[in-house]
Amino acid sequence: MDLRLDNLTKRFGDRLAVEIPSLTIHGGEFFTFVGPSGCGKSTTLNLIAGLEAPSAGSLRLGDRDLTALPPHRRDVAFVFQSYALYPHRTVFGNLAFPLELARTPRSEIQRRVEEAAARLNLTPLLDKHPRQLSGGERQRVALGRAMVRQPQLFLFDEPLSNLDAPLRAQMRKELKRLQQELAATFIYVTHDQEEALSLSDRVAVMRSGRVQQCGGPREIYDQPTNAFVASFFGSPAINLLDATADSGGVRLGDVRLALPPPPGATPGTKLTVGIRPEHIRLHTQPAAGAWPARVALVELHGGQSYLELEAGGLRLTAVAEAAAGHQPGQALHVQLLPDRLLFFDPTTGVRFNK
Repeated sequence: MDLRLDNLTKRFGDRLAVEIPSLTIHGGEFFTFVGPSGCGKSTTLNLIAGLEAPSAGSLRLGDRDLTALPPHRRDVAFVFQSYALYPHRTVFGNLAFPLELARTPRSEIQRRVEEAAARLNLTPLLDKHPRQLSGGERQRVALGRAMVRQPQLFLFDEPLSNLDAPLRAQMRKELKRLQQELAATFIYVTHDQEEALSLSDRVAVMRSGRVQQCGGPREIYDQPTNAFVASFFGSPAINLLDATADSGGVRLGDVRLALPPPPGATPGTKLTVGIRPEHIRLHTQPAAGAWPARVALVELHGGQSYLELEAGGLRLTAVAEAAAGHQPGQALHVQLLPDRLLFFDPTTGVRFNK
């Protein structure tokens, strides 16, 4: 069942928090709102949950209009960043609580709690209290409490941000597996670009209350609609370089690339050229299309090294195998893969070659 957001707007006084003209989240989809702090992603989730009332616009789930419905009538379950478990209740009691509120028969509560506990590996913990659990176990209990309600929508607001890095990676896998097993609609909010790309079927990138781009993870990464989206994703970050179009080429610092400028750019047009670090080729000897560079800085990241390069008046970040043993001061030749270059308008940030 699809969720449709139409002309959805939220203002707090004079401040615009969210403005989404049209967005459809498909049934059974893992959909993520991602963006920096204050971009409106959590407010959007609160509007879907009914915790905030929209200033204008509507929300429809299938043929149901949710816009004016209170939260308990929307058939959604919310998993919070803080877990929000009841400390005086056991794991069983926490899982059972929403069903008790709904006056579900005791036998049905027992069945649903046991089923959720088995699916989330919580069965041995049913008699424990939250204070006796690890962060990952508490997060699974919060997820189980949402599951037992069998809602039409699962809403997640930064649910993994309190976990350390290894546990976060493990929980990402568990969340994705669970969503696929349940064939449920998961709507997720995060500021973590890695979470957004690894978990989602589609991603909406937000900035200042507005969706900058909505699409699949590969599309968002490879074909960003503007420089903000391009720079938000990727580690290390994309290289954004000042450039100028000339007749039959593009000039970057002291370097001229012999390739056609983007559509709409005439000689003299100012450009911002984007190239991701993994799309820069490094050569120890002169090569066609490459120019001299010097390694300024080397950062080791496991099996990879991040290299900061000085090349033709430019400062570039590239990625290399750590085993290559690059060192500061080393002379190299760099080559930008021409089919991986992205061209942006330096004033608006909008990509030329969309």
